[in-house]
Amino acid sequence: MTILEIKNLTFSFSQAAEPVIKNFSFSMGKGEIVGILGQSGSGKSTLLRLISGLEMAQIGMIKIAGTLVLDEGLFLQPEDRGVGMVFQDYALFPHMNVRDNILFGLNRLPRKDRKERVKEMLELVKMEQFESRYPHELSGGQQQRIALARALAPKPNLLLMDEPFSNLDADLKESIREDLRTILKKANMTCIVVTHDKNDVDAICDRSIVFGQPQNSKGNKNGKITIVQ
Repeated sequence: MTILEIKNLTFSFSQAAEPVIKNFSFSMGKGEIVGILGQSGSGKSTLLRLISGLEMAQIGMIKIAGTLVLDEGLFLQPEDRGVGMVFQDYALFPHMNVRDNILFGLNRLPRKDRKERVKEMLELVKMEQFESRYPHELSGGQQQRIALARALAPKPNLLLMDEPFSNLDADLKESIREDLRTILKKANMTCIVVTHDKNDVDAICDRSIVFGQPQNSKGNKNGKITIVQ
């Protein structure tokens, strides 16, 4: 089953500016984890913003889990796209404990089912003992797990992760990478991971896309995007 389909996506920040993303087409299947590599300014995070609906492309089509979310004359709002996001700084609410942070995204779930869903998510990320703690009482790795649990709780069709390891020290990255792949595969979650570190992709992803013109790889006609299997 195809979860994400993108055709001829083009985006620039102004009419006079060179497109950051040009004629980009891509698709991914259910449960697939795809990495997007590239240096700062290459368009990686912009692509996530276009998929999630935080930016609007000038040209192109995006379909998520069979639903058209962007096309000529059509723009589906972010909250209606079935997309979960984990941001670089995790974006946990500091005044809410772990349980309430996860509950926050479950307003569309019947009230009677919410408590059980939180329990499931805490078990998935192995954080059952931390539900009453606040973000400042958690390590960077623990905060990342809670951010992941919160994003997965509403059962999104697609999960987007923007530089998920940038705030972790080198020693922690290696174990967190393994854990993340295990969690995503157990949840059968379709996921895009944006990173500048090839080690992240090697450890977590099934395949990758490189934005920009990397060394030792061949670009396509516009020199901006190459697909690396």
